[in-house]
Amino acid sequence: MKRVLLMLVLLFVVVATACEKIDDLLTFYIEEEETFAIESGFPLGALIPATPFTVTTNSEETFKNNKTRAGLVKDVSLNRLELTITAPETQNFDFLKRIELYISSEKQPEVKIAYLDEVPAGTTVLKLKSTNAKLDEYIKGNSYTIRTQAEISKPIAEDITIKADMRFKVTADPL
Repeated sequence: MKRVLLMLVLLFVVVATACEKIDDLLTFYIEEEETFAIESGFPLGALIPATPFTVTTNSEETFKNNKTRAGLVKDVSLNRLELTITAPETQNFDFLKRIELYISSEKQPEVKIAYLDEVPAGTTVLKLKSTNAKLDEYIKGNSYTIRTQAEISKPIAEDITIKADMRFKVTADPL
């Protein structure tokens, strides 16, 4: 009886390890970098929308380069989102109380993908928290739009340009 139980445990470990290795082989990342602006002149405490930007995905080619196709993609999620102030150079995120980013597409509804409820003082780079939303249909499409909503805690004297570095984790089925 102990041998059977030991064999079942070993079989389970082998199968779990093999499945994890297969998932690793079928997982890749899509990196996107976009720039948007937060305009000056908004009142304190207001929720301001930054200029939305549209991303052309080129997903078919990306999937092909990773030896898969859109029909086999089973899971896409936001793996990382960093915001960096690029102009003016002396600016940091002290003007910001909180920030949220949303994704939408022509065929899909808007969904929140990342946020930061408390912006740390003195930083020029923010690492947002992912909502782990399922983003398969957005990434499979030809394009998607990212919209930013931010709450201002200090007056903004001049427009601020921010670079968004996004990384999406993509997992595909083997067949």
